[in-house]
Amino acid sequence: MSRKLKMGMVGGGKDAFIGAVHRLAANLDGKIELVAGAFSSTPTKSHESGALLLLDPKRVYDSYEAMAAAEAKLPVGERIDFVSIVTPNFAHFPAAKTFLEAGFNVVCDKPMTLNLQEALDLRDLVRRTRKVFALTHNYTGYPMVKEARERVRAGALGTILKVVAEYPQGWLLNPIDQAGQKQAAWRTDPQRAGASSCIGDIGTHAENLTHYITGLEIEELCADFTIFVEGRRLEDDGNLLLHYRGGARGVLYASQISCGEENNLMIRVYGTKASLEWHQEHPN
Repeated sequence: MSRKLKMGMVGGGKDAFIGAVHRLAANLDGKIELVAGAFSSTPTKSHESGALLLLDPKRVYDSYEAMAAAEAKLPVGERIDFVSIVTPNFAHFPAAKTFLEAGFNVVCDKPMTLNLQEALDLRDLVRRTRKVFALTHNYTGYPMVKEARERVRAGALGTILKVVAEYPQGWLLNPIDQAGQKQAAWRTDPQRAGASSCIGDIGTHAENLTHYITGLEIEELCADFTIFVEGRRLEDDGNLLLHYRGGARGVLYASQISCGEENNLMIRVYGTKASLEWHQEHPN
């Protein structure tokens, strides 16, 4: 394609955290331009965010429903080529469904949906519309992670016996969610985050990293979820024992109450011939 891909965004307004990260990433290779968005469920905030991003006011929308309908009426080459969904979890499925049904490709933050039935419905919709649907499990993009995958797949480690994946953070050690910190508040709210907080928010990255590198699929698991901060409704710490198909064993833990930790994602893979480990905070 000789022109830049045109991106729309749902969520990620001026008070959000991850939206700016996605916009920076989209600019890395100079092949994507942001042209439209519904940046907040509050229309005034959406338009304020669009103005800060220097977008055409006509391409800044009050809602993602209005955005999908309006963009679908524009000619190909002017309308968005895909949408990036960077909202809290509860909006992922309805927003993705809306844009797929309108004929757009979708890039969506994890989790894909809040429950299995929504996931199955979304899978069927993607197959029916034949549009691209991608989840942003971003840690698989590191060069050394790709090298680890290739070495495991080439048999350099032999038969995989055990995998240990860890993802400790410390930012929820104190009840900042109850004090109104926006990012903490929605992640610990079952109505907006879903059935899980810590494991759903960051444990999913640890599992995705494990599967990407090793190809192992979970057969059985035993999970221990703990709420350490009084008054919180979802877990802030989780520990999983894993049985993989083929006999390998695994340990996965994720924590957001680990004092002193920032974003310490790491993985160790042990085989019959060799082992490897990778640390996100020292990625190269």
